[in-house]
Amino acid sequence: MRALWLLAALPLAACGSTQALKPAPGQALPVAPYGAPQRPAVSGLLTPSVQARPQRTGEVLRNSQKREPDPFDLPPR
Repeated sequence: MRALWLLAALPLAACGSTQALKPAPGQALPVAPYGAPQRPAVSGLLTPSVQARPQRTGEVLRNSQKREPDPFDLPPR
């Protein structure tokens, strides 16, 4: 019985599309935001902004710094 469910689910696992994304037939991309000269492209809509996905800093901590006391760091009850 378990093998039957596994065989039934196998085609669903391989149904991912590898084509480029485009609007559905009869639909258009969103209108241009207020003040923007043109409508954003699909790649621009799919790329997260720096604010949404910030970069890591390469700065290494060279000197240890003393932590300030935390009033919420209470011992367990």
